[in-house]
Amino acid sequence: MATENPLGRQVRGSTRYDPALLFPILRSEGRARLGQGEGALPFHGSDVWHAYELSWLEPDGRPRVSLGRIEVPADSPCMVESKSLKLYLNALNGSRFVSAEAVRETIAVDLSAATGGAVTVTLAALDDPAFQGVAAPGACIDHEPFSGAAETPGPALLRVAPAGDRVEETLHSHLLRSLCPVTAQPDWATVVVCYRGPRLDRSALLAYLVAFREQQDFHEQCVERIYLDLAAVLQPETLSVQALYTRRGGIDISPWRSSAPGEAPQYRLHRQ
Repeated sequence: MATENPLGRQVRGSTRYDPALLFPILRSEGRARLGQGEGALPFHGSDVWHAYELSWLEPDGRPRVSLGRIEVPADSPCMVESKSLKLYLNALNGSRFVSAEAVRETIAVDLSAATGGAVTVTLAALDDPAFQGVAAPGACIDHEPFSGAAETPGPALLRVAPAGDRVEETLHSHLLRSLCPVTAQPDWATVVVCYRGPRLDRSALLAYLVAFREQQDFHEQCVERIYLDLAAVLQPETLSVQALYTRRGGIDISPWRSSAPGEAPQYRLHRQ
């Protein structure tokens, strides 16, 4: 695997298959900043990547193009840096494979080696309905009363609604913006929160999410921060958080963290 992070540097891409382009990042470093030690994780989940420019050559040189979905388990020791993933996938463009299945298996093996987890990869036709954009589920909180932006996100910004009733609901906001920890370039996402427990104050949730505007962190770590802060304040019976980030360089990522094991939601939004 790559020994230097390509993010923030000018890097010459490869025109041939090269798994050494992948750059793994230890999850433990970001989790330590969130107060998470080396014990059992307080959540389940996975990082779902969509690749829209996945291409390779057939044995006779004919180009093939496909859509790809990559799922990296949240309990893998490492995540993969997004620019290195783009460079790796682009390097497949000039490489010959005997079949689409050989491509799928190659990507799965290489990413499993990079992350230390059992990565799953699926390939789909360009018109596969599973990749059609959909509307975000649940109620949008973006027009709730807003009292101004805080400088940094934190659990003190969140609160339970005064009524104190218990609910099961899904909320979403399109206003999450975080910054790349290396380049400080903005990344945009829609956040979907599903929970059962004390009713969450929607205005407080909106203020909390807007506070990420100047937060420099990887997408996966932003989602884990949101999950942990919500869990601490709500003490919910169930909770899941997913941030569906808009694409860059032909790929997008939708990290998902949940109180219960299972399959990550399999959809993408119109804006992705």
